[in-house]
Amino acid sequence: MSMQRIGRHLLHHRWVVRRVFPDTVLARIEQAIAASEMRHGGQIRFAVEGALDGAPLFSGQSARARAIDVFARLRVWDTAHNNGILIYLLLADRDVEIVADRGIAARVAQREWDDICHVMEADFRAGHFEDGVLKGIDAVTRLLAAHFPPTTSGRNELPDRPVLL
Repeated sequence: MSMQRIGRHLLHHRWVVRRVFPDTVLARIEQAIAASEMRHGGQIRFAVEGALDGAPLFSGQSARARAIDVFARLRVWDTAHNNGILIYLLLADRDVEIVADRGIAARVAQREWDDICHVMEADFRAGHFEDGVLKGIDAVTRLLAAHFPPTTSGRNELPDRPVLL
């Protein structure tokens, strides 16, 4: 565990997340997710966490491990067709992870999700958070549309509103 990482996490409080993702930006992300889900049979959640604290931070928990925890906590796995996707941003590290439920993971390779994460991370490093998230949602949409056509029920199983942790 590097002291530099600890310092970054100690400085990234919830107010930093609210500054980077004000209500207007969260509303645009929510709209993008809702529009996306009309084009494919997947369910998308977006969660942003300012920083790790306590045991996760001092034990060196990776963004990937935390994303898997958040995937479970938000019950992204709890869809009828195992078609949930979590886009997770750990702001202090500018690290993005995409966790796909088993129904999607069986058809889409992790490297494809990683490619989307890298594009988003480049935007985040440049300070373009809204653009990065919207580009990521668009890329996820195209990937899901190629593998999972829209369902006839059109049922929205997961909330579209971004989650601030």
